[in-house]
Amino acid sequence: MRPRNNKAQRVTDLPDLAQACDLTAGAIERLACPAGKAQAFLRDAKAPGLRVRVTAAGAKAFVFEAKLDRQTIRRTIGDVRAWTIDDARIEANRLRVTLDQGQDPRELERAAKAARAALAAQASADALTVGEAWARYVELGRPKRKDAWKPRYVADMAKMTAAGGEPRKRGQGVTLPGHLFPLLGLPLASVNEDVLAAWFEQEGRRSKHQATRALMMFRGFLRWCAGRKEYKHLTDRDAGKAPAIVEALPRNIRRTDALEAAQVPGWWAGVEQLPNLTASAYLRALLLTGARREEMAALRWEHVDFQWRKLTIADKVDASRTIPLTDCMAWMLSNLPRGRDAQGKPSPFVFASASKSGRIADPRASHARALQTAAIDGLSIHGLRRSFSLLGEAAGAPAGAIAQVMGHRPSATAEGYRPRSVDALRPFVAQVEAHILALAGVQFDPASVRALGLRVVA
Repeated sequence: MRPRNNKAQRVTDLPDLAQACDLTAGAIERLACPAGKAQAFLRDAKAPGLRVRVTAAGAKAFVFEAKLDRQTIRRTIGDVRAWTIDDARIEANRLRVTLDQGQDPRELERAAKAARAALAAQASADALTVGEAWARYVELGRPKRKDAWKPRYVADMAKMTAAGGEPRKRGQGVTLPGHLFPLLGLPLASVNEDVLAAWFEQEGRRSKHQATRALMMFRGFLRWCAGRKEYKHLTDRDAGKAPAIVEALPRNIRRTDALEAAQVPGWWAGVEQLPNLTASAYLRALLLTGARREEMAALRWEHVDFQWRKLTIADKVDASRTIPLTDCMAWMLSNLPRGRDAQGKPSPFVFASASKSGRIADPRASHARALQTAAIDGLSIHGLRRSFSLLGEAAGAPAGAIAQVMGHRPSATAEGYRPRSVDALRPFVAQVEAHILALAGVQFDPASVRALGLRVVA
């Protein structure tokens, strides 16, 4: 006769891992991993392939295990605390059917996961706007063969993407949105030829030339995006070259305005009579040096060497260039009124003003007044740079010397292979200055200026 406590012992016995059993909550509760093993499995008698896995740490989970092409595959269903036994059996039977159809559940799961990731990536791409990518472009982009954007170009990009609505600095009303602003809210992936053609047509009604400049900026942005791993699959690099856009671009007419020799006296007199002494000196400095307008406007006193007669100018092509400081230029600069910044301290800029930048910003009004006095039409500020080049040739200065002073890219035809030192340039620049002063009818005695021993007093 069996002892009375045999039934109690069977209820508390550990499940036999060698036999399939009808899974119950109690059996799962009593399941333990044998000593010396990392994991063990208890098979279910009702759902073929269903197992309960227990680890040495005591973690328990339902798993599905079966053979496919003579290889054992195993897939975790879920934790025994989250899944009921009936739900685990249903899932095991579903996986069994999938396996009987010759499909690996693991591969199906990986494919589903990849599809979900692709959908998420597509949703992320659809959400990426031009404005978000543009901010990265301004931060990380740079022009070809340059280390960074020029400050003026950064300011132009900010103006093109501004939302508008700010009080105008001149006149009444508020500013209009920049020409690129309508594109900033669009998904980058949606920018194609049709979108840009419609945008250009709309912005061209305001100003075709400014819309064209904005288009060139945006083309550079698209090229940058096309070269970035994270953006190139979203970017239509050639969207800005659609025939509908190219055919609507204004003709690129190269300006050739410059002072003729006979116009120099009237122009010089008109500029000299300007009530704004800073603008007067600035305009004459452009003609005497051939510098670009922003290069001269940014000139600081620390870059004016009266002792050794040199000017160091921030260059558009290179970081800077140093040119001779001629006698008339030295005299003009030494007689300039010293401006002060917003804190009342002496301004670091040679051509100081009360503008936000602290230096002369827009001399066109002063130049227009001088042109009206001299009865000269159609001469731009940049035309003074061309005038220096043409008058320099007329003075007999070598083309290479003129190009070097103006900061042109060196070329073999302009003696680019033989750059001159500042002292080697000095006689040629003095020759050009003397020619311009002679045309202007200005009586200037260099010897008397040198005798003054000009220097800047801080």
